[in-house]
Amino acid sequence: MPKPISTAVLSYGMSGRVFHCPLISANKNFSIDSIVRRNGELVSSCPDAIIYKSVDGAIADPKIELVIVNLPNQFHFNVAANALKAGKHVVVEKPFTVTTREAQSLISLAKKHKKLLTVFQSRRWDGDFLTIKKIVDKKWLGRVVEFVAHYDRYRNFIQTGSPKEEPGLGSGILYNLGSHMIDQALCLFGLPQYVDARVGTQRSGGKIDDWYDIRMQYKNHLVILKSSYLVREQGPRYVLHGEKGSFIKFGTDPQEQDLIKGKLPDGKRWGAEPKKYWGKLNTEFKGKHFNGKYETMFGNYPAFYNNVYDCIRKGKSPDVKASEAMAVIKIIEACIESNRKKKAIRIKK
Repeated sequence: MPKPISTAVLSYGMSGRVFHCPLISANKNFSIDSIVRRNGELVSSCPDAIIYKSVDGAIADPKIELVIVNLPNQFHFNVAANALKAGKHVVVEKPFTVTTREAQSLISLAKKHKKLLTVFQSRRWDGDFLTIKKIVDKKWLGRVVEFVAHYDRYRNFIQTGSPKEEPGLGSGILYNLGSHMIDQALCLFGLPQYVDARVGTQRSGGKIDDWYDIRMQYKNHLVILKSSYLVREQGPRYVLHGEKGSFIKFGTDPQEQDLIKGKLPDGKRWGAEPKKYWGKLNTEFKGKHFNGKYETMFGNYPAFYNNVYDCIRKGKSPDVKASEAMAVIKIIEACIESNRKKKAIRIKK
């Protein structure tokens, strides 16, 4: 039986504590052998992990096969590049990089060193998105004409002292939540013809972008992606319209909150959504009319690391290809340009 993949997690902030460490710990095919904590504190949930105070020490450890680059966005490129050069497989937290030039450079490095390079686009495995993808793939609404997605929060204050509230490379809501939403849109429909976006700051005293409205125009349909930190009353998470019908979905995938509460994926209804949040499907398919609740598919964040294992040990293709993650950055760059010029930007294929 192949040995577990020796893994280094380069930060024990929110993403390390809530997502990567729990998901990796729950997978018998991995072992967390080192964690970077600048204060040197041990991690009770990973008692056997060596604690490094610098990422360089963790990357240099010859035992480590896989490095999780879950640092602030502006450090993704340099650290991932160093890990690849050191002969490590690499998972980069979203967003992949700050620029497409950086993304292309990492892709070339991974190819040169023959190592896995993938990006933790976890919300591909949200139950609601898996459900929408099934509806689109099976053409249950006929030809799609409009897809609207919201990822809103209510945070009407500025978190003093938080690096996430300070301007800088890769900062703001577009790189944060936008990278999830754009990735979902590209998974469903591919690259658009045009992008027309407005991005700005709505909170009083805010220093970073905390709101966006992105319009992605395709040949025969429109995708609208919206996010704001000033939405106290949530509307639908997703609205999907087609020639034959519509699908409307409220609520948020439960996996993140379960992980925050300390729950681990156990296979027993992990990722199941309460019935009250199931979406409403109203459509006509093959001559039959359906109008009612449609059960949300189970969310499945563990699938990401299952695939990482298959890539490293069995030579399979990554579910999240680095080229796909680079396409997300390409759209983010187009959004920034569109907002600056106040015009639609044509996307070159």
